[in-house]
Amino acid sequence: MAINLPTDLLRSFITVADLGGYTRAGEVLNRSQPAISLQMRRLEELVDAQLITHDGRQLNLTEAGEILSAYARQILHLNDDAIAHFRPTDISGTIRIGLPTDYAVSYLQDAVAHFALENPDRNLEICCDLSANLLNSLHGNQIDLVVALVAEDKKQYLVHAWEERPVWVVGKNSKADKEVPLPLVGHFENCEYRKRMTAALKSQDRQWRHAYTSPDISGVQDAVEIGLGLTALTRATLTNDMRVLDEADGFPELEKIRIGLFYKLPRMPEAGREIANHLIDNIDRATNVHFTRSMHPQMIGS
Repeated sequence: MAINLPTDLLRSFITVADLGGYTRAGEVLNRSQPAISLQMRRLEELVDAQLITHDGRQLNLTEAGEILSAYARQILHLNDDAIAHFRPTDISGTIRIGLPTDYAVSYLQDAVAHFALENPDRNLEICCDLSANLLNSLHGNQIDLVVALVAEDKKQYLVHAWEERPVWVVGKNSKADKEVPLPLVGHFENCEYRKRMTAALKSQDRQWRHAYTSPDISGVQDAVEIGLGLTALTRATLTNDMRVLDEADGFPELEKIRIGLFYKLPRMPEAGREIANHLIDNIDRATNVHFTRSMHPQMIGS
């Protein structure tokens, strides 16, 4: 017999996880703390797993809780979108959006600008920064909605995810791929692109040096175009003044990167639902990944 996961239990679970406690979740959902506790026990019975642990006042999700969180955010996003379709409400207001400077920033800016032109009653505040900084701002409630590059183990507040494989590129007329050590162009130390480049070169026992470092994707693009070195980029960020290097050139295939859309469910303004769906649709097209595949939990690191 099929087991159904009630959306009210999932909403309470995500609210508890995002706000860090039963009492604060109850205040948002207009329920008592004992009622929230009963809901969490019921949800654990349905999935036959412990979802939450307590360390003093600190609440943590178990491994099972992390996995269910990924499913729950997707289910609730679809539920809220379906309800909004049949029972539209006034969703004017301000939504603070974080876009990554280390992934297709111009493409994402164009997508947001197009949405703003078609929806003049929505007030958008856009912040562009490195993915790690954007996620920190989301955690601190300074941003409502974030698109960011994420490491495999990062899934808190993750609603939707994609994968894309970066490629090696140099300037169109550059001979940098023949230099030893290889001059690399990229972002700072914890950048996901940089990790993939150095891991791939280590696998071939090849030497490299960091020839140019910039927090901004346009700085990386310019440095490659003028011949300062080679880098890894997704195809959405390639320019006509670059050429792709592959295994025939002696460069191994790079590991895929993960792009995620994040927001805190209980703090997400009503005005954010449409822009979230708009960004999902645009990144689906950019990464050429079908919607149902991008929703698969394996994409979320479960």
